Amino acid sequence: MKVDVINLKGEKIEQIDLRDEIFGSDYNPTVLAQYIRVYQNNQRQGTSSTKTRAEVSGGGLKPRAQKGSGRSRQGSIRSPIWVGGGVAHGPKPKSYKSQLSKKMKGVALSSALSTRMKEGKVIIIDGVDIKKPNTKEFSQSLKKIKVSGSLSLVWLGENENMIRSARNIPEVNLVNVKSLGAYDVMRTKNIVFLKNAVLDFQERFSK
Repeated sequence: MKVDVINLKGEKIEQIDLRDEIFGSDYNPTVLAQYIRVYQNNQRQGTSSTKTRAEVSGGGLKPRAQKGSGRSRQGSIRSPIWVGGGVAHGPKPKSYKSQLSKKMKGVALSSALSTRMKEGKVIIIDGVDIKKPNTKEFSQSLKKIKVSGSLSLVWLGENENMIRSARNIPEVNLVNVKSLGAYDVMRTKNIVFLKNAVLDFQERFSK
């Protein structure tokens, strides 16, 4: 498919070919949802922890006599029903890590990109020529290319000035094309590719 390439002034410069199997594939909600679920699970630290009755401090002495006090029977102050006692069935450190095959990751990514393309939310810009970091200037450039709402900016190569200009803008999510995933595409309303990034991505992409 043919897609327009624009500059930071919003002017059309040229057209480039994008592969239909990447930007024009069928929507696969099952694989896409599975990818996002696995991605979010892999972000979890799994470090939440509570102490059981075997781990809290306190002696093993029976707090009161079994009979005669008129109160309930108690065997230990470390019991979960006591203040300062252990926690019953509380969380313990665990790993939430899971994996998907390379093919499923590719299907999810192409499905996400195709969805954004059909919505008209994929924008390709020729490049970002910023002499020095300037957040205000870069923010105004985004308005000129008519991007409204959050966006993922996909870059490649040495773009230190662009990165430093964009990283303080709350709506902008910076993504190196080498680590682009379906979650990066779906977490924002728009996806903006630098021209060199999308060409490199097409060469390396495989389902």
